[in-house]
Amino acid sequence: MKRVINFMGVRHVAFALTVLLTVASLASLVVKGLNFGLDFTGGTLIELGYERPVELEQVRGQLVQSGFAEAVVQSFGATTDVLVRMPGDDPQLGERVASALRSADSGNSVSVKRVEFVGPAVGEELRDQGGLGMLLALGGILVYVAFRFQWKFGLGAVLSLFHDVILVLGVFSFFQISFDLTVLAAVLAVIGYSLNDTIVIFDRIRENFRMLRKAELLENINISTTQTLLRTVATSVSTLLAVGSLMVFGGENLWGFSLALLIGVGAGTYSSVYVAGMLLVWLKLTRDDLIPPVVEEEVDERP
Repeated sequence: MKRVINFMGVRHVAFALTVLLTVASLASLVVKGLNFGLDFTGGTLIELGYERPVELEQVRGQLVQSGFAEAVVQSFGATTDVLVRMPGDDPQLGERVASALRSADSGNSVSVKRVEFVGPAVGEELRDQGGLGMLLALGGILVYVAFRFQWKFGLGAVLSLFHDVILVLGVFSFFQISFDLTVLAAVLAVIGYSLNDTIVIFDRIRENFRMLRKAELLENINISTTQTLLRTVATSVSTLLAVGSLMVFGGENLWGFSLALLIGVGAGTYSSVYVAGMLLVWLKLTRDDLIPPVVEEEVDERP
């Protein structure tokens, strides 16, 4: 047999680290809260049209120099169309922005095509629906894993996913990074990624309960995690490379999305190896939970 890594040998250290990070994240969420972006708080959408193609970074820099530091700049269809999102509901905001951009670059004329105000009620509805969607996803995962494996696996999977989500939200809360719809999408993606990693290890634990009949739970978890380690590392590294490329080349609009994925993939890999395994130990998973003992029928030997 190949060398088995004693992952559960440091489970007490991992438990202390998990509790520390989770409590710190929850405390930050309670004290600071999330810095919701314009998707959730509402604001003004300004569609601008340029005479010639323009770089988004150039537009963003011009707006910052003109005092519009909170402006979010996105491409909108053609290379000459730009969408600017800003807080506030001033009807003249569109013209003010266009005037500032004309002053900064007189060689490329700009016009206002559309100005729309998105109220906070719409943002609150998006926020509530996003939170509800996350809770429904976790509930569905609990039911599926409990049905597919056993309820202890289901509870362990959901709690480890909860750990991953809390860490991502905690980082965004502590550093007050803008939390918009792209970040919410990344959090949902993290749930799916982490669940996939956890299911692979759980499935191997279940198989080894049948194959390694003399192995105790801790030994089984160590063997199963070691057997799936190469797959876990390969998946994590390839995902992190893709996420890193998004952070470097995706621009400001995808930076929050990429950061959430980066944190989530790291937390998901850690929780799949340690948090999920520790929870199975605390829930005292046994072979009988998966393979019920055969009850021998009494044979009536009377004539």
